[in-house]
Amino acid sequence: MTKKIGIIVGSLRKDSLNKKVAKYFASALPEDFEPVFVEIDDLPLYNEDLDVEGAVPEAWTRFREKVGGVDGVYFFTPEYNRSVPAALKNALDVGSRPYGHSVWDGKPALVVSVSPGAISGFGANHHLRQSLVFLNMPTLQQPEAYIGNAAALFDAKDALTEKTTSFFDLITSKYIEFFKKLTD
Repeated sequence: MTKKIGIIVGSLRKDSLNKKVAKYFASALPEDFEPVFVEIDDLPLYNEDLDVEGAVPEAWTRFREKVGGVDGVYFFTPEYNRSVPAALKNALDVGSRPYGHSVWDGKPALVVSVSPGAISGFGANHHLRQSLVFLNMPTLQQPEAYIGNAAALFDAKDALTEKTTSFFDLITSKYIEFFKKLTD
């Protein structure tokens, strides 16, 4: 049976390094896993006043249903001011509400921070992990996925270097092992 892995990219920029890395991770999944890209760019900011019958934004419903239909989640995040982008935090909030109906609960997660800088999105990676603990999402601990100086990992045709793909393949295989331990 095919397992679905939701892929959520915290960067909304068209040419985002996070999106490029996420596409590689999606392609690296084994045949019995299907990548499902989950868009977050159209989610209105979470406001509990709208989370009532007849007022729930259509984008929230679409998002919740899509995340509800996946078996695990890959998160890709840049670092904004030593934390995650507002769009990604908002997606976490939308998916965790209404209280008691979180779409995140128990789904194995992978956190990958991608940055053009040398710090590799360390702050964003750890802030996201902190939220995932509360959301009850077991998260792969090793190997850690801090991807720094990310622009240098691509050649002129936007292909990743072999050294980079071998590291990404290792992360993928470790996530699949982790996922299977939790779900088999």
